[in-house]
Amino acid sequence: MAKHSKKNKISEQTKEDATKIALGTQRPGQTREQTKLITQGIQKGIEQYKKKHKEKARELDKKLKKVSTSKPLPEPTIENTVGPSTVKHNKLPWILLILSWIGFFVYFVTGK
Repeated sequence: MAKHSKKNKISEQTKEDATKIALGTQRPGQTREQTKLITQGIQKGIEQYKKKHKEKARELDKKLKKVSTSKPLPEPTIENTVGPSTVKHNKLPWILLILSWIGFFVYFVTGK
């Protein structure tokens, strides 16, 4: 069995991104060594970000898996309950309707 090395391997894409960022922020008079150190720091930052992102994704997957396997969703049951239903009717719309019809009637009768 091959053992996994604990040393993190930095991908080429990460190296390229770190180099682009370091060169983009390079100051006049900055040496190559300083730029190289900045690039390495950026690479470490990117790798740490990726690790945390992967950990969060794994934890979320574990939680989702645990929830989905622990409690199956109950089937919805429809209960037929026949009983007294109390529906409160609001009288205000009817009163306004009747008043508007009376107003129209008075307008047409007195207006002509």
